Formats: sequence, structure tokens, C-alpha cells
Amino acid sequence: MTTLDAIIQGIVQGLTEFLPVSSSGHLAITQHVLGVNGEGNLFFNVMLHLGTLVAVIAFYHKLVWSLIKEFFLMIKDIFTGKFSFKNLSYERNLIFMLIIGLLPLFTMFIPIPGTDMKVKDLADVFAGSPVLLMTSICLIITSILLTIGIICNKRNSKSSYKHLRNGLPEGESGKESYTAFDALCVGLMQAVAAIFPGISRSGSTLAVGEMRGINKQKALDYTFVLGIPSILAAAVLEGVDAITSPEGFDINIAVVVAGMLVSAIVGYVSILIFKWFLKTDKMLIFVVYTAIIGSVFLVVSIMELNSGVNMFTGAPLY
Repeated sequence: MTTLDAIIQGIVQGLTEFLPVSSSGHLAITQHVLGVNGEGNLFFNVMLHLGTLVAVIAFYHKLVWSLIKEFFLMIKDIFTGKFSFKNLSYERNLIFMLIIGLLPLFTMFIPIPGTDMKVKDLADVFAGSPVLLMTSICLIITSILLTIGIICNKRNSKSSYKHLRNGLPEGESGKESYTAFDALCVGLMQAVAAIFPGISRSGSTLAVGEMRGINKQKALDYTFVLGIPSILAAAVLEGVDAITSPEGFDINIAVVVAGMLVSAIVGYVSILIFKWFLKTDKMLIFVVYTAIIGSVFLVVSIMELNSGVNMFTGAPLY
């Protein structure tokens, strides 16, 4: 892998980790087009994830720090008998909702009957496929989910009486906080997105939040903060695979650093872009984009299956 390849993949990872277009799907497409074997670059993929992790922590550093402080204060209150569920602050409620939202990720470690795999291994099976059939279909599903999210957000905005009483301007309506069931629904969607390359984690979880009637900006903030432990978990799991795979570290450190820095910088910018698109109700562009890219590579996949070779590199698929 060259430094240019690393920079390209860093840009792709940084943009697509937070924009609702699927980072796993776009990395699969990028590696397919470049002819780069993702299985041989586990350590590099870990560093790309850490780069985007730095980006989201930097963007939400005030909220993250307040949650960390409140978590330890809450632990203190529990042990001193001062804790009360009835009087939870916004930060404490968010902590509980984040914990509930992360619970579905434990389903990733459920063994699959009749195999030696766990549910999480399905992600490697789909991402490691020499054709992009599954990725293409999932990108189209992302487009559908984003469309549903837009419709639900408009529905939330038209709940006039409640919003007027609360002084919420049009377009900023909806619930300000999550219930346990809301968080569980978002967490389940996140687990699904972790398995299927092409289903955007940020886009799908945002859409589910909007389906549950959450204010779109609050839903996006929850999605990004929930992504911090999720991205960290993904990096740890890939890191373990890299350690146990000799070829995982067969890569130039300068290439790794270049990819990580680019993914961090681009990731930070992509969060700003996403929040602006959501605030100005311009999410349709992501609906159209994911539908087009999914459809194009669905056709490419069918053609490659017929020819037996990678259209971009000429290499045999199997």
C-alpha cells in the first residue's frame, strides 16, 4: 500500500464514518477499486477507526468530559445513598441511555449454530466478499432508511400544539430526551449496521431516533456520542485480529500515520457537514447519493459475477 492509497482510504473513512453513507461500504468499494486486500490490512483499518474516534471526541469533548465527571459523581451518590432515579439530570439520563443503547452490541458475540463463528464474524464474511453484491444492496437500504427518517422528521415537526407550548420552532420539534425503549431501538439498529457493510451506522440510527419522535439534532448528537464506545470496540476487535494475524502489521508506519491523521481531520469536518445538512433539511442529497452508488455497484457486481474478474483491476474474483 502506498501513502496515496492510505490518504485516499483515510479520506473515505473520515467522511463516511459520520456522514450517513456507510464507512464500511465505502471502504469495501474503495479497496475493491484499488485492488487492496482488506484482510491483509487489519492494523491499518484499526488506525483509521482510531482516527475517526479522535475526531468525534474532539468535536464533543465538552459533553464527553461532562458525562465522565457525572458518571463518577453518580457512582459516589450510589455508594453514599444519595442517588435517585426520580431526579436524574440530563447528563445522568444520557449515561443510562448510552448504556442501554450499547447493550445490543453484546449480541455480536452470540455463537451461530452449526458453525464455529459468532454473529460478529458475519461482518468479516460480508466485507471480505470479492464481489460487492451485499454492500450494494445495503447501500440502497440505507437510502430507504434515510427517506423514512426524513418523513418522520416532518411528521414530528407538524405535531403543532405540543411544540408551540414548548416554544420549539418548526423543524426543531420532537422529544428532547430518550426513553429506555428509544435507546434500545437505536442500539439494535447499530448492531445491525455493524454486521452489514453498506448500512450506515450514523444514518440508520438517526433514522430510528426520528422514527421514535426524537428531535433530529438530539438524535444526531446521541448517535455520535453512542459511536464513541462503538468505534472503540470495533478498533479493539480489529486490533485483536491484527495481533493474531502476522500480515496485519506488514505495513509502513508512515503510511499508517498518514491514513490516521487524514481520517481524523476529515472526520471532524464531516461531523460539521452532517450537522449542517440536517439543520438545513438537505438530507435528500444523501438519499439520492446512496441510492445511486448502491445501484451502480449492484450492476457492477452482477457484471463481475458474469465475467469472473474485477472490472477495475482485471484480477480474478476467486
